Amino acid sequence: MTTTRQPTGISSSIFRRKPIDQIDEAPGGQSLNRALGLRQLTAIGVGGIIGAGIFSLAGAVAHGKAGPAVLISFLIAGIASAAAAFSYAEFAGLIPKAGSAYTYGYAVLGEVIGWTIGWDLLLEYTAIVAVVAIGISGYFNDLLGFLDIGLPTWMMGAPGTEPAGVAAGSYRVNLFAVLLCLLIAWILNQGMKNAARFETALVFLKVAVVIVVIVVGAFHIKAGNYNPFFPFGLSGAFTGAATVFFAVFGYDAMSTAAEESKDSQKHMPKAILYSLAISMVLYVLACLVLTGMVNFKDISSESAFSSAFASIGLPALGAVIAIGAILGILTVLFTFMMGASRVGFSMSRDGLLPKWFAKTHPRRHVPTRMTWLLGIASALIAGFLPIAEAAELTNIGILLAFVLVCVSVIVLRYKRPDLPRGFRCPGMPIVPIIGIVFSLWLITFLDPETWLRFGVWFAVGLVIYLAYGRRKSLLAKDSTE
Repeated sequence: MTTTRQPTGISSSIFRRKPIDQIDEAPGGQSLNRALGLRQLTAIGVGGIIGAGIFSLAGAVAHGKAGPAVLISFLIAGIASAAAAFSYAEFAGLIPKAGSAYTYGYAVLGEVIGWTIGWDLLLEYTAIVAVVAIGISGYFNDLLGFLDIGLPTWMMGAPGTEPAGVAAGSYRVNLFAVLLCLLIAWILNQGMKNAARFETALVFLKVAVVIVVIVVGAFHIKAGNYNPFFPFGLSGAFTGAATVFFAVFGYDAMSTAAEESKDSQKHMPKAILYSLAISMVLYVLACLVLTGMVNFKDISSESAFSSAFASIGLPALGAVIAIGAILGILTVLFTFMMGASRVGFSMSRDGLLPKWFAKTHPRRHVPTRMTWLLGIASALIAGFLPIAEAAELTNIGILLAFVLVCVSVIVLRYKRPDLPRGFRCPGMPIVPIIGIVFSLWLITFLDPETWLRFGVWFAVGLVIYLAYGRRKSLLAKDSTE
């Protein structure tokens, strides 16, 4: 068996690499159940990609940044995301293990790089779960208001988020968002096969709602609404692309389930590409219909499709879309909490975090401890932070993961061309470089506060790694022995 040459000298401890051709997928005896086929994997990917992006973000970007050219924004973002997706697909077929970008970085660039990206993804994915839960809670409160059902004020939002007309200090906790996070953690702990069935059913429902929107809306398109197509100029379309880019990933979280795929080397690359392709087709068609039905100036930034159908005399369909949006966005919670738990499980199993977290259920073979830990963490964020503050915890780690995965696929292609690859990223190295450049460009759009929070989280993680992970790592023990 060919082994990966490890660095020597002072860098040997932090830049040691996991052997790619290591056969044992489950160090420490902890393994996950291979229960996912191509359809379930694709559904999880679609579930992670299509969510708030199509039900609210598309309208917000069309209204204030791009106009009808919002579909160009999605196309630009989709092309950039596809560049990273091809890199993920090659790794998914090459390294069929849990952990996604963490595992890829660990195997190619070294332990400290793998730790850094894994530590960042734990925060990013958990924060995304919290943000989406807060968003669904807002839809839920609006729906209850429409049905004239009142709830105690103390449980309707995080402290300090009281709207106009509500006395300051009335809100204590966003209880629905808290319960939602805990519910998803419970579902994930019922076993991957059962959890995937739940996710697949919701994804089919969500896609059905989007198709209804496209088909019915197509009969109410007015060509005049497309003029001007670039009301904010071409720069508006590019600015919109930077915004909607965060609605065209999700396959990265899905790829963390590689070890739970029945035939990962064959199915995982296909699922990554299929999920992105399906989502992009639906995004573009939905944007075409939305901006054709309503002038971009009149599009609601919060409930674009519901408001659009109400404006053309179809309020009942608008209500159905709102319910479908709530259920559809729920799938995003599932995908990203699953992704966070698998990254944490992999780091724990490798010895970089306490092995207690890598303990799997004896019958269901899911990382119950890590899943509940992240479920509780996301519930606390969702329950007690405003959505804007929770959202600031997201994005930068995922973009850095994209950069590192694209860099790693280039490095490995030229250093180890002999490795058997179930899928090969086309256009090497141009395609991965496009993913690198676009991700770095998007990072420049992030607020200074985001960088500050990232720096604090990174510093905490580095201290934990140097004090614990570097010494407890399985590779450290192997080298000592």
